[in-house]
Amino acid sequence: MRIYILSRNKNLYSTQRLVEEAKNKGWEVEVIDYLKCTIEIMKNELVVNYNGKVLPTPDAIIPRIGASRTFYGTAMVRHFEMMDVFSTSGNLAIARSRDKLRSLQVLSKNGVDMPKTVFASNLSSAKDVIALSGGAPLVLKILEGTQGVGVVLVESEKAAKSVLDAFYGMEVNLLVQEYIEEAGGADIRAFVVGGEVVGAMKRQGAEGDFRSNLHQGGSATLYKLTKQEKKTALKAAKAMGLGVCGVDMIQSKRGPLVMEVNSSPGLEGIEKATNINIAKKVMEYIVSNVTPKEITTIKRKKIKKDKIGA
Repeated sequence: MRIYILSRNKNLYSTQRLVEEAKNKGWEVEVIDYLKCTIEIMKNELVVNYNGKVLPTPDAIIPRIGASRTFYGTAMVRHFEMMDVFSTSGNLAIARSRDKLRSLQVLSKNGVDMPKTVFASNLSSAKDVIALSGGAPLVLKILEGTQGVGVVLVESEKAAKSVLDAFYGMEVNLLVQEYIEEAGGADIRAFVVGGEVVGAMKRQGAEGDFRSNLHQGGSATLYKLTKQEKKTALKAAKAMGLGVCGVDMIQSKRGPLVMEVNSSPGLEGIEKATNINIAKKVMEYIVSNVTPKEITTIKRKKIKKDKIGA
């Protein structure tokens, strides 16, 4: 079995763990910086070049696409998919998850609960947007933000109007969401692989910070999902069409609310908090979906030989 991990940094914890578990299975594994890939498109022929050489077609790829490189990264994933290569998450699903507005629209359409969200242009009245969102306090999110960057809590309507006017004046696209006070600056990440929750952790924001992201100083501990939380996580992952993802939820008075579905969730926080071998679960997912190409080739040769013998 040959697999490629599409990652810009081979030294990242997540990338190293995936490489380690692939090698444990005796597979050929290579970390491919997808920005160094070039593709050739000809009649009935799709080729990927890497560092000046044609890449052998793998059995599977594991995309670890950075948010700032979504367009190029998903183009590479799509190219591999068109070469009949299995991807742990498809290009369309990755692109869908990276668009915060689009992902919320998809989740809503599929009956997944979330904080009430308002999206408006700079021609809209800030006062109207605040009213539609349920009033202050409110959470403002820049659509292009990641890992908690570009997320602001405004505690009064006056402050909300000032911030909205400022961002709209800079032509910044914003989501305005209701603030769920009872969440207490904590969230839950359920790690989903192949339609199964394989691990979950609770993340608590740093003191005085309502954001729970580990990159913003939060901490993580092992967490046991309730039946409703598990059902919500699986429903969200299915709606987004992601084979491997992290579903981020917060607890509210009306039940679990999905904040985001991450198509390239990090492994370090979840593995250390749960002591579960998540990388191994990803490899098992590949095994359940891929027939190695050499086996397929042997089968084809056998069928051809049988037909000649007949």
